[in-house]
Amino acid sequence: MSDLLQLFRETGALLEGHFLLRSGLHSRQFFQCALLLQNTQVAAEVCGQLAQKARDTGATRVISPALGGLIVGHEVARQLGLPHIFAEKENDKLVLRRGFVINPGDKFLVVEDVVTRGGRVQETLDIVRKHGGEPVAVVSLVDRSGGNLPDFGCPFISLCQLQVETFAPDQLPPDLAGTPAHKPGSK
Repeated sequence: MSDLLQLFRETGALLEGHFLLRSGLHSRQFFQCALLLQNTQVAAEVCGQLAQKARDTGATRVISPALGGLIVGHEVARQLGLPHIFAEKENDKLVLRRGFVINPGDKFLVVEDVVTRGGRVQETLDIVRKHGGEPVAVVSLVDRSGGNLPDFGCPFISLCQLQVETFAPDQLPPDLAGTPAHKPGSK
């Protein structure tokens, strides 16, 4: 875990300040995985570690939610020798597009970059199940939930598990309440 955190720091991908997360929560830290993953050697290394942890899940395919999970999902799939598809937003809801198909019985590994509350992961799991696929595991680089994720109905694996403070908009501490929130992630 400390090696991954060090990589986030070295690449400028662990941001400090006041951030509005996709979940609607506020935080002092933001993991901007795009900055970490822009170096293809680093991406291959960290996604390789994640692929190794997922090797024995029995997955036959990989799916990830766009946008954050795309690079991680693609690289994990490449290292496992599996096909990769992704779900993307349409009217603020994840859907399958681009001719991607899930066949009944396909065993899916769901791959995300950072998980805080698991909303996009759950949407992706719902898509897989709706089409008759079977999620066998969820994996992410960073689990910043502090152990407060819902039960996904399959194992959850991450490289780094952290307790990162998050705050509801009406419960901001004074240092955050006095500064504007930035939303550096995908909208």
